[in-house]
Amino acid sequence: MTSWNALKRELDRWQEDGRSASFWWRDDDAQTPSPALDRLLALRASRSLPLALAVVPAGAGAPLADRLGPEKGVRVLQHGYAHRNHASPAEKTIELGLHRPLTKVMAELRSGRRRLEALFGRRFHDIVVPPWNRIDNGVVGALAPAGYHGLSVFGPRAGRFAKPGLVQVNVHLDVMSWSSGRFLGTAPVLKRAVHHLRLRREGGADVTEPTGLMTHHLAHDRAAWDFIARFLDETEGHPAGRWVGTAQAFRPARGSGRAS
Repeated sequence: MTSWNALKRELDRWQEDGRSASFWWRDDDAQTPSPALDRLLALRASRSLPLALAVVPAGAGAPLADRLGPEKGVRVLQHGYAHRNHASPAEKTIELGLHRPLTKVMAELRSGRRRLEALFGRRFHDIVVPPWNRIDNGVVGALAPAGYHGLSVFGPRAGRFAKPGLVQVNVHLDVMSWSSGRFLGTAPVLKRAVHHLRLRREGGADVTEPTGLMTHHLAHDRAAWDFIARFLDETEGHPAGRWVGTAQAFRPARGSGRAS
């Protein structure tokens, strides 16, 4: 079983090589203020770490914008449009697929972006986070021409750019077991963390892609919250650990002039 000591040993190797291991944090499914969101924001603030909040445009409004107002370290990404499945019952859930005309999908995305820009201003970064981390390649190809600069799904990226002008920075560590609706477990999540860090260090994965922690504040049980807190502490507290925000993680494609 992978332990906290295994994570420390891997970070020690980064330090011995004279390198820093970058991490980034993406939390999905935000729409309205809630006690769970308050807990997430308090956890972030207590450690002064950057957080990317993937917000569902159709469900977001002034209450969420007001709640995020004092949160200097939080940036907003676009979590699809309505987090609605358009696949058939026999298929995996997907909102940004081609079960509808591409023009319809992109019209919704543009509408959602305008809403997030109006609500969150410079806090919003024009980066798409597809619901369920699934998106059709045809939709990916339409993002940069529509003015988007980034894409984030799950798993190691194949290259820095998903398409010309569209930088891709993914997440790699899901703390939840969606079959049970509970925390996946310390050993499985740490195993994935150590594996991705080792791949990066040894050249088996893009070393410039930060290891991404994916959380879902509305779904966490106590064990998940406890793990996240310790993971943040263990990585931030190590000399080789470095947490980065979206502006830095997506730097190759940032051109909007928005603040980090």
